[in-house]
Amino acid sequence: MEPMNFTAHVDNGKVLLIGPTQWPDAAQGAVAKVVGVKPEDVTLQSTFLGGGFGRRIDIDFIIQAAQISAAVKKPVKLIWSREDDMTHDFYRPLAVLQLAASLGADGKPLAMTFRAASQSVTGRIFGLPAEAPDALMTEAAVAGYNIPATRHDVVKHDAGLRVGYWRAVSHNMNAFANESFIDELAAAAKQDPVAYRMSLLKGQPRFLNVLKLAADKSGWGTAAAAGRSRGVALMEGYDTYMAQVAEISMVGGEPKVHRVTVVADLGRMVNPDTVEAQIQSSIIFGLSAALWGEITVDKGRVQQTNFHNYRTMRNNEAPQIDIVLVNSTEKPGGIGEPATALIGPAVANAMFAGTGKRVRRMPFTAEYIQKA
Repeated sequence: MEPMNFTAHVDNGKVLLIGPTQWPDAAQGAVAKVVGVKPEDVTLQSTFLGGGFGRRIDIDFIIQAAQISAAVKKPVKLIWSREDDMTHDFYRPLAVLQLAASLGADGKPLAMTFRAASQSVTGRIFGLPAEAPDALMTEAAVAGYNIPATRHDVVKHDAGLRVGYWRAVSHNMNAFANESFIDELAAAAKQDPVAYRMSLLKGQPRFLNVLKLAADKSGWGTAAAAGRSRGVALMEGYDTYMAQVAEISMVGGEPKVHRVTVVADLGRMVNPDTVEAQIQSSIIFGLSAALWGEITVDKGRVQQTNFHNYRTMRNNEAPQIDIVLVNSTEKPGGIGEPATALIGPAVANAMFAGTGKRVRRMPFTAEYIQKA
C-alpha cells in the first residue's frame, strides 16, 4: 500500500540512503555510479517495505531521490503520489497460453502440449539474452500429474510495456492455465474434478494428501448452499504443495467468493502463525487481481491512477479462509506466494461448476464472463 519512497543525502562525496528496498546492493552500486562516488561511500539503511511484492526490486525511485539530493545539495525525502506510482510501475507481464491433450478410453490424458508466450522480466532486469531460457517464465509450467507424453514450449515476446516481478511471478499464469485445463479434461471425461486429479497423482503422496484434505475440509461431494458452487485447484510452488477449494456465487454476472479452503504442505514450519498470515494475504492479493486487476494503456499512458479505477478487495468483501497446515518433516518451502497463484483457477473452476461457462482469462469481469 505504501507508494515508492526513499530518503537520500548526498554530501561531500558520501551518500546516505534510507528506505524500503528488496535489492540494497544493486541500489548501492547504481546510486554510486549515478552520483559519481565509490560504492563503499554509499551507506544504505533498509527499512520495512510497506509492501514489496517484487516492485521494490527495481530501484528507479532510489536513484531519483539521490539525484534530487545531489542537485539541491540537501537531504531529500522523496514520496511518490499514488498516481505517480500506479502510472510509472513495472507491470505483471501479459501472457497467452495454449494447451491441448488427447484422452484415452478411460478419460485420462495420453499426451499433452503446453505453449506459453510472455515477456521476460529477467531479460529486462538482468539483461538475460533473448535466446537464453528464462527459468522464471516456466515456474509451475510442468504440473504434477502423471501424463505419459508432454511437451512444453515457452516463447519470449516483448509486448512493449515495462514488466516486473509480481507476487508468485509466472506461477500465476502457468497454474491458471494448467489447473483450468485439467478441469476441462475432467469435464470432457465426465468425471469429478477431485477424483480425476487423484487418479493422475500416483506416486505423488504430498499432492494426494493436500488434495484429499482440501476436499474433506471444504465439504467436497456434498451439496453447497443454494446458488453456490465449488472449484478446486492444485499446485506445487517454491517447494510447497497446496490445494485450494473456492466456494462462490454469481452476483451481477460476476463471482462473489464466500469461502476458500486451503491445505498447504510446506515442509518444516518455524512459525505457523506467520504461515497462516501469508496464506491469507496471498489469497486476498490474488483475488483482487483475479476479480478486478487490469491495467489498460491508451496512447502510451496507463489509465488506472488510484483505487477508484484500480479496484482491490476490501475487508467487507473478503471471504472466509479456512487453512489446514500439514505437519511435515520435509525441507522448508516458501509460503509468501503460492496461494496467490492458485486462487484464480480455483475461482474459475467454481464458475464453470456453477454456470457451465469456462472463463479462460483474468480478470473475471462480467464483460469477459458474458463472452465466454
